[in-house]
Amino acid sequence: MTRTSPPAAGPAADVPDTARARAAGLVRTGRSFSLAATRFPGMPLFPGHPQFQVLSYRTPQGLRAAGENLWDPAPNEVGLGCMTEVVSGTVHSGAHVDALAHITVGEEGRWYGGANATEHLGDFGPTVGDASSLPAMFTRGVLVDLAAHRGVDCLPAGAAVDAAEVEEICAAQGVTIGQWDVVLFRTGYMGLWPDRTRMAEHLTPGPDLSVARMLTERGVVAVGSDTETFEVQPAPDPGSPANPQPVHVHLLVDSGVYIMESLDLEELAAARVYEFLFVALPLKIAGATGSMVDPLAVV
Repeated sequence: MTRTSPPAAGPAADVPDTARARAAGLVRTGRSFSLAATRFPGMPLFPGHPQFQVLSYRTPQGLRAAGENLWDPAPNEVGLGCMTEVVSGTVHSGAHVDALAHITVGEEGRWYGGANATEHLGDFGPTVGDASSLPAMFTRGVLVDLAAHRGVDCLPAGAAVDAAEVEEICAAQGVTIGQWDVVLFRTGYMGLWPDRTRMAEHLTPGPDLSVARMLTERGVVAVGSDTETFEVQPAPDPGSPANPQPVHVHLLVDSGVYIMESLDLEELAAARVYEFLFVALPLKIAGATGSMVDPLAVV
């Protein structure tokens, strides 16, 4: 696939070494928290995505039945076997990061940096702002525990969180949000995982547009939450003309700020860890509009 201009990277690609060094300095004990739940066939996904599947491709039994020796012409007298599989589904399965080309707006299909579907979308995906340009994330992380602040296990369906409430929570937690940060919001939604019925009853709380604007003003490089859409749905402030996901457009399309979704923040919140080293290494796949990630918070 031919890569084309304009530049594909967002602000996260520009995190200075000094910011990474400061983030590394947050590690005191080395304790780590996994921020991803296990993916499995039939797992809950946002509607419109293909189902996640793991299909066996080669098995020891199959090789024996076919009389195949994968190491031929080397002899295989010990009965060496192997197992391989085909993994299929969307890169937006479970914990994942949206590439900048994931969301488009307007008839021309515009995304971050002036790219558009007419010039920068080929048969094998976007050639600008795709997953091949996703940066490694090694920076300061901040957890904003919305559910704990409201005294609930999980925010109710459609509950909107505004910038004033986020400021209040940060003050109560003793943290600030600053440049180069990754900011994660816990609604409690992953505490219901993978119960589809209970999850459906809580679709979908989250930050509103005022939070998104505050975050870009602070210079964050990425945001994330434990829901499948990050932002509150339905949007309480869709604007005119109506936009069903104004937060996505502001962050991804207008600002180049990456969005992570379906993060498992339960253990981190239970430990009351609100500031940490955040590490996520996306897969660089040409033409993909995001990447599954298994991030770590390290303290």
